[in-house]
Amino acid sequence: MNNFKVKTLCAAIAGIGSLGAMSAAEAVYLNPDGLGQVLIYPYYTVNAKAAGAAPFQSLLSVVNSTGSAKAVKVRFIEGRNSAEVLDFNLFLSAYDVWVAGIVPTAAGGAGVFTPDSSCTSPVVSSSAAAPTPFVNFQYSGANDDGAGEGLDRTREGYIEIIEMGNLSGTTAATVTHAAGGGKPECKSLADNAANNAAIASNLGSPNGGLFGGISMINVLAGEDFTADAVALDEFRTSGVYDAPGSIKPDLQDVSPATAVVIDGTRVITATAVGQNIDAVSAVMMHRTVMNEFVLDSVTRSTTDWVLTMPTKRYYYNDDLQVQYLFQRNFGSTGACDTVTYAIYDREEFQRPGGFSPPPPAGESPRVCWESTVISFNKGNALASNNRLDVATGFQNGWASMSFDPGNYPPSYLLGNGGAAVLPQFHVLPMNGATFTGLPVIGFAAQTFNNQVIPGAEGPIQSSYGGNFVHKYRRSVSAP
Repeated sequence: MNNFKVKTLCAAIAGIGSLGAMSAAEAVYLNPDGLGQVLIYPYYTVNAKAAGAAPFQSLLSVVNSTGSAKAVKVRFIEGRNSAEVLDFNLFLSAYDVWVAGIVPTAAGGAGVFTPDSSCTSPVVSSSAAAPTPFVNFQYSGANDDGAGEGLDRTREGYIEIIEMGNLSGTTAATVTHAAGGGKPECKSLADNAANNAAIASNLGSPNGGLFGGISMINVLAGEDFTADAVALDEFRTSGVYDAPGSIKPDLQDVSPATAVVIDGTRVITATAVGQNIDAVSAVMMHRTVMNEFVLDSVTRSTTDWVLTMPTKRYYYNDDLQVQYLFQRNFGSTGACDTVTYAIYDREEFQRPGGFSPPPPAGESPRVCWESTVISFNKGNALASNNRLDVATGFQNGWASMSFDPGNYPPSYLLGNGGAAVLPQFHVLPMNGATFTGLPVIGFAAQTFNNQVIPGAEGPIQSSYGGNFVHKYRRSVSAP
């Protein structure tokens, strides 16, 4: 190993070992250990694969691994334009776990219920038959974004949980379960000026330690896909209590707006120069997404990829015009970003595939929604309505998808003051580094259906599913 590589590796190891010290430097980072102040669950769904078929249910949990009670914001976001469909405040006692289920509603949308006794404000329904419904206020009526106003949009999306701070005093005592597993007394947490002021006075700085996961289960189909929440730590240093009914806090509230990113043997620190959300985007920036697919005909296998971009909505103005980083304005078919891709079988052979519906003649494939599902050979493992189909002649293999940079056309109007100074799309310049790609997270879901197989006590229906976290390549230019 040459001297340059030795020095680089030693510096990187020292940097990784000093992430605790970086906490003092106050910079948001993607915690590989899964603990954080912010949890992003990459996908939920309550869709059904066919009319009349059993729908999915999505069951989530959040764990407070610390000895401090906490106030957190829980936010459900639909997958087309990242419109918020419900949020509320959740209060966790020390070492507490909160669970909830997302289920379809009779109105054609989705809703949430919880059998858990941890306090929420407002109170979330405890009945799966009558869940607290998701709403379409942010994308219908005067807020119509052209991508559909129906409640069906609430049936798939993703989830954010953001810690507001640690609780002490009477509020901490209120949210703590009684000895022997009794329920906490939640009345003093109801949304009114006096209660909110009291909670705020008992709120200290956040210290993270949250983790969680989600299970997308279809019992009758014999399928269960699970996903860990992506954890962002050192999101902000001071506690702020945002009352129920407020859309705050959100991912823009990162403070300070500095990111720490590990790229191979490099530890990179970069500060936002455009807007604060750039720091959150930076820790999720990837130029290439990679994963496997299985399409065996014998087991009637299917594979879907979830690609969720949790910060995309912050790069568009009120008229849904892109400001920078992303490529196109939002319209009835979404805000599309051009991708390049390659598909290989298990013996390294590459064969051309194609996206459906195809892009305009002469143009590359596009990924258009905030949470897009890539479905190989229209397998539709996740029953997504925000789906992009990709065709391949291989039964098994792997694929890569890249977000390469390019130039906006000279006539393109951007939020930087017009077309006089045009940045490149799929490029995020920051003080300390420039990132190429897009902020994306997700996983691959695979199903297997052996149909009916013989068993000791008669025929057995054998169906099952599994999932795999995406693999990534970063592209970071830094001194």
